[in-house]
Amino acid sequence: MATLTYVYADQTAVLGPLSTYAEPHAYDLCAFHSERLSAPRGWEVVRLALGNQQSGPSEDDLLALADAVREAGRPAPVVEPPREAGREVARRGHLRVLTSD
Repeated sequence: MATLTYVYADQTAVLGPLSTYAEPHAYDLCAFHSERLSAPRGWEVVRLALGNQQSGPSEDDLLALADAVREAGRPAPVVEPPREAGREVARRGHLRVLTSD
């Protein structure tokens, strides 16, 4: 897998390691398509070393996922609504007028 980006000013397509975050003008390509990539006439393709990329999640990814699942499984804390001081004498939309006691 690789990420494809363009440098329009230089008429260059850059194919490099898979990006770790999403960008609006970057495209992730599978190995099949990254090997067969061609650019428009007059453009240059720069292929950065892809290195030995893992095929699958890393240990850090799995630990982060496990932590997220644990956090989602915890019961939400009970929050008591604030006590009102006074009684309602008027209402306008979602606003209330209270008297002080």
